[in-house]
Amino acid sequence: MSQVIEGRGGRGNLVLAAGIFLGLVALGLLLGRGALQVRQLDRTVTVKGLAERDVPADIALWPLQFSAASNDAMGLYATIEKNAVTVVDFLKQAGFTDEEITVAPAAVTDKLAEQWGGGGDIPLRYTATRTVTVYSPRIDLVRTTQKRLGELGQRGIVLGGNQFQAQTQYIFTKLNELKPGMIEEATRNAREVAAKFAQDSQSRLGRIKSAQQGQFTVEDRDQNNTHIKKVRVVSTVEYYLVD
Repeated sequence: MSQVIEGRGGRGNLVLAAGIFLGLVALGLLLGRGALQVRQLDRTVTVKGLAERDVPADIALWPLQFSAASNDAMGLYATIEKNAVTVVDFLKQAGFTDEEITVAPAAVTDKLAEQWGGGGDIPLRYTATRTVTVYSPRIDLVRTTQKRLGELGQRGIVLGGNQFQAQTQYIFTKLNELKPGMIEEATRNAREVAAKFAQDSQSRLGRIKSAQQGQFTVEDRDQNNTHIKKVRVVSTVEYYLVD
């Protein structure tokens, strides 16, 4: 009776061992296929897509800075005030409105009061500087009026246009309107580059693994046309390659 039981137990062990063996073989095949798929998915290409647009600025910030000097403080204030009225009248005659014109207070310097003055011979003790600023969306009017600045010189007003603070700034404020189309264009350009690479490497372009949108930049197109801006964005996209 005991021998019969042992025989049945031996056959059961053989069946169990065979089942385990077959299971390990199947698991090995699955793991091998999985490893192959992982290696295939690791094949990627990273490309950059560029989008650029030349756009006109839509806001002009134009400071007109002028100065005067005198040994008479009260007379200097009167002169600088008169000059400010002349500049504002000139701008209004050109077509600018009160809302587009801002007049800053005068900045007066007493050279004798300066520590580095040294108490030497100073021809003119007081100097005053004042700025009238135009803030306008009418870029063409600003550029046209700037060509007439000689008229202020004929009235005895000398503008300080060489200082950094007196330079005209042209601003582009409609970037958000361009972003969707430019991002789409940059991504499309990146895909075209990736597809060409995949073709040259005898592969097919797979799905996107990762994507990164670059920062938008707005710069002057060139130093002679600062009223025209170049908007630029670069998108970085990583694609899978499939055999």
